Amino acid sequence: MGLIYLDSCLVIYLIEQHPVFAPMVQATIANQTENRLAISGLTKMECLVKPMRTADLALQRRYEAGFCLYQPLELPEPVFLLSAQLRARFGLKTPDALHLACAQFHGCAALWTNDDRLARAGHGLAVNILAP
Repeated sequence: MGLIYLDSCLVIYLIEQHPVFAPMVQATIANQTENRLAISGLTKMECLVKPMRTADLALQRRYEAGFCLYQPLELPEPVFLLSAQLRARFGLKTPDALHLACAQFHGCAALWTNDDRLARAGHGLAVNILAP
């Protein structure tokens, strides 16, 4: 059994029940039973910005409850050093480089995303699960 790291956008689609993307993410998750889903503290931070900005306590609580469904992955110093290499090499934004570095560091089987740039930089590890 391996780990699949979820990009923040996918968690947002699920928790906020995006009318188009949430069912697609749910279907992809339902089709895999061999792996555990994982997120990092960075995922949590990115997800909580909107409910905190809008003071939407109910949405914030939905996120906090939803985070418990995923295995947490730490972001130790080697993840930051690897993310610097990824930023330098592929021109990724800092959060994207950190997500990819975290998935690589923890030996994840995949990083699921909706970001084609991240998928290209991931060389097969990062997969845009919503691409047609």
